[in-house]
Amino acid sequence: MIEVERLTVGYGDTVVLENLDFAVPRGDVFAILGGSGSGKSTLLRALIGLEATLHGTIRIAGAPPPREGPPSYGVLFQSGALFGSMTLAENVELALAKWTKLDRNAIDTIVRSKLRLVGLEGFENHLPAEISGGMKKRAGIARALALDPSLLFLDEPSAGLDPVTSAELDDLIATLNASLGMTTVVVTHELRSIFAIARHCIMLDGRTRGIIARGEPAALRDGSPDPQVRAFFNPRPRAA
Repeated sequence: MIEVERLTVGYGDTVVLENLDFAVPRGDVFAILGGSGSGKSTLLRALIGLEATLHGTIRIAGAPPPREGPPSYGVLFQSGALFGSMTLAENVELALAKWTKLDRNAIDTIVRSKLRLVGLEGFENHLPAEISGGMKKRAGIARALALDPSLLFLDEPSAGLDPVTSAELDDLIATLNASLGMTTVVVTHELRSIFAIARHCIMLDGRTRGIIARGEPAALRDGSPDPQVRAFFNPRPRAA
């Protein structure tokens, strides 16, 4: 679904990541991992076309990320990025109103179905301020699914959530991936989520500005020769 070759990204004269090569299999749940400052969000912004690349190529389903026209993928941003003055239904219908010629009844039907898909049936007329953090993430996913994309990007979906809500969101992501046949790319540093949903991953390193590990999360946890990778997957508890 995604092919990245010799990719270098950054801002102006500052290089954040360089010479990245990796591929995301179609239908996979693929995690982009790394500590703070490793370039995870910068890479995500490049993959979805919000940041120009300094060098290299990105192909999504064989084509560069679109910069105009309807997106070929859905995105959940870290905060949910819902418009606070709009109801959940109005947030979800934005892409449908902009990129389709569907009538009002058809749009309303799709909006209700997307909110029902993420467990928010009955909350169509609620404002973002009236729902919990986990529900905001679910509403953001519903909006990302509005145009029935085959590819979904999730930026730190569990950030700011309690363990129970985070686990429920992981279950939803895994269910949507399996039931809809989507490819899902997740940017995260949450170990619980990584082992719950990711089949393959890459790990970024801000010091070397590259990929220092790739493969199945459990295999990296148990067998990576790199001490930095082992420390990431096997963190020591802090002393009391």
